[in-house]
Amino acid sequence: MEKLIGQTRLVLTQGDITQADTEAIVNAANSRLAGGGGVDGAIHRAGGPEIMAECRKIGSCPTGEAVITTAGRLKAKKVIHTVGPIYRGRPEDPRLLANAYLNSLDLAARYGLRTVAFPSLSTGAYGYPLEAAAKVALGAVKQGIEKNSGKFDEVRLVLFGQDAFDAYAQALGQI
Repeated sequence: MEKLIGQTRLVLTQGDITQADTEAIVNAANSRLAGGGGVDGAIHRAGGPEIMAECRKIGSCPTGEAVITTAGRLKAKKVIHTVGPIYRGRPEDPRLLANAYLNSLDLAARYGLRTVAFPSLSTGAYGYPLEAAAKVALGAVKQGIEKNSGKFDEVRLVLFGQDAFDAYAQALGQI
């Protein structure tokens, strides 16, 4: 499923983000950049120790911010690590989640990375409700594409499982 935003294709797909053939993939990291479970663990396992070595040099990443490393053995050239909020129903949760997407896109644009793949940030272990996260995510991605007009060919959301795909497909119809 896809939608054109300016000249950029916004694509929803179901699958494994470690297999994405984009120039950058986004990692749902923790603030210590310490690796972990879910998407974070899968990216570190598939990409190899070079990613963790660079993460250790960087040290940390605040919630809503983003940093960039090598992609190691992955097909991508770079991994953008961003930290989404741990969902607690606070008023700042949507802003922090949106910032994770926006700052990742800003970083990709700064590095000239024209194709970017995102997972669904904060919806796994961090507990953000899928439908609410999909609306925030797609609104932020649209805003990030428009802000960086002409800098992206494709921004892809690689969603794990049918429930995530369905939630994002419904949200995509509303933007």
